[in-house]
Amino acid sequence: MNHHPEPVVTTAQGAVRGLRRGGTAAFLNIPYAAPPRGAGRFAPPRPHEPWDGIRDATAPGPNAPQSERRLGGVDMSPYFGAGWSRGEDYLTVNVFTPAAGGGGLPVMVFVHGGGFVAGSTRSALYDGSAFARDGVVLVTVNYRLGIAGFLDIPGAPANRGMLDVIAALRWGRENIAAFGGDPDNVTLFGQSAGATIVGGVLAAPGATGLFRRAIVQSGSGLGAFTPEQAARVTRAAAEALGIEPRVDAFADISDDRLVEAASRLAGIDLRTDTHHDPLLGLSPFSLVLDTQPAESLAAGPGADVDLLIGTNTEEGNLYLVPVGKYATSTAADVDDTAARAHPKAGRLVETYRRSRPEASFGELRSAIMSDALFGAGSRALAGAHAAHPGSATHAYEFAWRSRALDGQLGATHAMELPFVFDLAHLPRLHGPAALLGPDTPPADLAARMHETWVRFAGTGNPGWDPYDTERRATMRIDTEWTRVDDPRGRERRAWD
Repeated sequence: MNHHPEPVVTTAQGAVRGLRRGGTAAFLNIPYAAPPRGAGRFAPPRPHEPWDGIRDATAPGPNAPQSERRLGGVDMSPYFGAGWSRGEDYLTVNVFTPAAGGGGLPVMVFVHGGGFVAGSTRSALYDGSAFARDGVVLVTVNYRLGIAGFLDIPGAPANRGMLDVIAALRWGRENIAAFGGDPDNVTLFGQSAGATIVGGVLAAPGATGLFRRAIVQSGSGLGAFTPEQAARVTRAAAEALGIEPRVDAFADISDDRLVEAASRLAGIDLRTDTHHDPLLGLSPFSLVLDTQPAESLAAGPGADVDLLIGTNTEEGNLYLVPVGKYATSTAADVDDTAARAHPKAGRLVETYRRSRPEASFGELRSAIMSDALFGAGSRALAGAHAAHPGSATHAYEFAWRSRALDGQLGATHAMELPFVFDLAHLPRLHGPAALLGPDTPPADLAARMHETWVRFAGTGNPGWDPYDTERRATMRIDTEWTRVDDPRGRERRAWD
């Protein structure tokens, strides 16, 4: 039998030894920034110290402090992973690359979701082997979460978790060629909170030139908190910890206590005289910005970045069906969701009723949530990007319905991920309470969707007409793939 020596790559900080798995090589737990310790948890990311010898990169490492996440009756462990794996040196990346070596390959850098408080590169859904098999160097990123990553604290830089992602991109710029990647052909992509971070990076002046393409899967270009909203969360966190809301006071608190305090911040009313809560109370953490990414993008940054952006047809189901709130939804629940999301709630509800005359209250509530959390903010980002002459924007809607939880889960939030990563065969994803449900998904859906993402990373063209502010061409991805123009026009106008 052939003995394949384990692959070794030399980075700017030192050498790493990875794992060979058939035709791909994986390098796990490579640091891109120094461990965030003590006061460093509230500082910008700093370079990692170099190391001597060869660092082992064959086993998953620690991740950001977090509490375990459950979503009612659906098994989300392939998505969230197993919770907190302790250790301070967690600002790391995993790199998956074709084992044969070579160079100049497209690079894709993935930012995981989890409501800004959970998730990591250890989750089963983020195995990048299929990307490496298909000639892409795939990088997955751990970043600071919760209070350390996103609480807006006087004296500390804002959006530290996003600064981590930018630091990982800089690490890639310097090191990815050693893994076979082309540093001038990088696609930054993310899902949920990770997609909202990608939108933030797209609009951030400090990230210009670090990537050429971006994919925003179920994120929002209107998902950031205002500084006024963020200050409410900071006051609540300081009160929960019994400290002053200052960076030096937070620096003295242990990670365990920060995680515990973060879990007690749910449900703060963030509505102000001028702004609604873009996350509808689902998470007390988001990006904190004076201007939403969709508005910043209109002013010009990121115009030369190719953008692929989309949402799932029934995003909101994930927040209702598994916790038993979908079937029990009432007209009052629909009105309440609309009031949380929009200044003209009555008109909004009327619009959704007109476009869905047969809909149950659960369906209406979910549809309004879907757009409040992801749809309206994705359309705004797409429109702002497409308005620049010469910028390429493509849109999709993922519509394949899972029959999990008695057929109700549907084309919900996170449902596209197994198809993008070509992992729809994973056993943990199948069963009546698993993400993909009891049925076998269409045989070619994962192959085709994954291939589309790979194609976009290589060429900037996923294979259908670009999105513009007139036609708004969108690919609806299901058992059949169908191009639809302005698929949610009536709802889009209601949010505008």
